[in-house]
Amino acid sequence: MPRACIIGAGCSGFTTAKRLKDFGIEYDCFEMSDDVGGNWYFKNPNGLSACYESLHIDTSKWRLAFEDFPVPADWPDFPHHAQLLQYFKDYVDHFGLRETITFNTGVKLARRTPGGLWDVTLSTGETRTYDVLFVCNGHHWSPRIPEYPGTFDGAALHSHAYSDPFDPVDMRGKNVVVVGMGNSAMDIASELAQRPIAKTLWVSARRGVWVLPKYVNGKPSDKSAMPAWMPRKLGLSMARKMIKKTIGNMEDYGLPKPDHEPLEAHPSVSGEFLTRAGCGDIKFKPAIKALEGRRVRFADDTVEDVDAIVFATGYDMRFPFFDDADLVPDADHRLPLFKRMMKPGVPNLFYMALAQPLPTLVNFAEQQSKLAAAYLAGRYMPPPPAEMERLIIKDEETHLGQYYQAKRHTIQVDFGIYVEDLRREIARGEKRAKAAGNPLPVPGRAKAAVA
Repeated sequence: MPRACIIGAGCSGFTTAKRLKDFGIEYDCFEMSDDVGGNWYFKNPNGLSACYESLHIDTSKWRLAFEDFPVPADWPDFPHHAQLLQYFKDYVDHFGLRETITFNTGVKLARRTPGGLWDVTLSTGETRTYDVLFVCNGHHWSPRIPEYPGTFDGAALHSHAYSDPFDPVDMRGKNVVVVGMGNSAMDIASELAQRPIAKTLWVSARRGVWVLPKYVNGKPSDKSAMPAWMPRKLGLSMARKMIKKTIGNMEDYGLPKPDHEPLEAHPSVSGEFLTRAGCGDIKFKPAIKALEGRRVRFADDTVEDVDAIVFATGYDMRFPFFDDADLVPDADHRLPLFKRMMKPGVPNLFYMALAQPLPTLVNFAEQQSKLAAAYLAGRYMPPPPAEMERLIIKDEETHLGQYYQAKRHTIQVDFGIYVEDLRREIARGEKRAKAAGNPLPVPGRAKAAVA
C-alpha cells in the first residue's frame, strides 16, 4: 500500500483520514493548530479561523451530517459553530483518529521528487517522503481586501478578523460600512444593525443579489433541493419561480435590483437580513469609489462620514507549501481538476474539498474520499489524462453553466449532482481497475523520513 500525507485536520482532512484508515492505507495527518476543526474552531490559535461569536451554519443539520455519524438528535435546524466543532471532535474521537494526527505541526513545503514522490518539509524542520499527498488546508483563510484610491483614517478590518460587535473594534454608536453581500456580510450587517449597536449601517456592493431564506414552508430551505435525476433546466426553472414567489422583489426591501436571476450566483442565505433592510436598519450603497480620510465616497458620488469598514470580500485560494506554479490556481482562481480532485498528469495528488458545493462543504470531502481511497487500494483506476481533461470541461459546463463569470464561481458544484456523478465514476473506474489487474497507482516506495 502507498503511504500518504494529509495536510490539515479540518472536516476535509479528518474525514479523508477516516476513509484511508478504513481501507488500511497508512498516512500521517499534520495540523498546525492544537485541535481539529479548522475554520469552525472559534478563535483557533493558528489564526486562520473565520468564525465569529454569533455564527450559525447556513446549512441544515440534515444536509451537513456525515454518512456514518449522525448529528445529535436535539440539535436545532441550523447549529451554532460551537455545536459543529464539538460534532467534529466527537467524530474524530469515535473513529480513533486523534492519535493519528500530529498537532501543532504545519507543512512548510511539499515538492515532487524527480521520481514522482513527495518530499514534505514540516514546521519542525524535518522532511519526510510520501507516495501520495492530500491537500486539505481549506480555502477560507486568506482574506482578500480590495484596493481603493485614497486612505481611510477609521477602523478597517476583514470579516475574517471580526469576532463580535465589540471585538476587535467596538462598533457601538459608530457609522459602519460592511462591504459585500455574501453570507458573512449579511450575518455581520444584521448583527451590527441591531440597536443600539451601530448608529448607521450601510452595506456596500457592486451589484445586487438575491437573498434566500433559511426556511420555506416551515422547513429548512435546503431540504427542498431538486433531486439529482431531474433535468437541470427544469429544476432551475422551478427553483427560481419558488424563490421569487417566496421572497418577492429585492427592491421591495430597499435593496438594489439584481442584474441576474436567482441561482445565477452563489446564494446568499439569511433569515434576518431582509427584515433588517425592510425595517430601515440596513441601508444600501453602491461600490466604494474612494477613501477620503474619515469619509467614504461611493460609486454614485455620495459621501458619508464613516467610523469603521468591515470588508466581507471573500478569500484568496492559496497553497503556500507549493512552489510549483502548475499546482496553484491562476489569478482568476482557476484550477481545473478531474472530479474537482485530481490534476491530470499528477496521479498522486488530491485536492480535497477545493469546491464551493451547494448546499454544504462540511461533508464534501467525505464523498470525495471514496474515490481517493479506492484508487490507492488498487480498486479504482481513473481514465487516461486526455480523457480526464475532456471530462473536466464537460463537468465544468454542468456545474458552472448557470453562474455569471466571477472568481467566486470557478469552483461551484451542485452537491447532489456531483455525488451521483462520483458514484458512477467510481463504478466505471472499478471496471477499468479489474481489467488492468487492480494495479496500485504508486508502489508504496516512500521511506518514513528523510532528514
